[in-house]
Amino acid sequence: QVQLVESGGGLVQSGGSLRLSCAASGLVYSGLAMEWYRQAPGKQREFVARIFEGGTIFYGDSVQGRFTISRDNAKNTAYLQMNSLRPEDTAVYYCYVKHGLDEYWGQGTQVTVSS
Repeated sequence: QVQLVESGGGLVQSGGSLRLSCAASGLVYSGLAMEWYRQAPGKQREFVARIFEGGTIFYGDSVQGRFTISRDNAKNTAYLQMNSLRPEDTAVYYCYVKHGLDEYWGQGTQVTVSS
């Protein structure tokens, strides 16, 4: 059974930092891209970051320069280091993996940034 479990969310003041983790199980993740998305209330889900096994990385425009994605293949875990957080970063953050035609999402972790 494939599982993605996010953790690390919480309440932080504007300008602060948080580190999210996504622990994956049920698949060999070493050959797959691991991704982060977020969804704020009343808004569509938004791409945040993607990391491939070889280290190629992409970021959404709104987080470029402030967020850093990384992964530990030995632990099947992806991370999202979020710095210089802003109130507009408030959202539920989701981990995502695509394996062939199958897509997997975590349950999400809430990040709230107060002004």
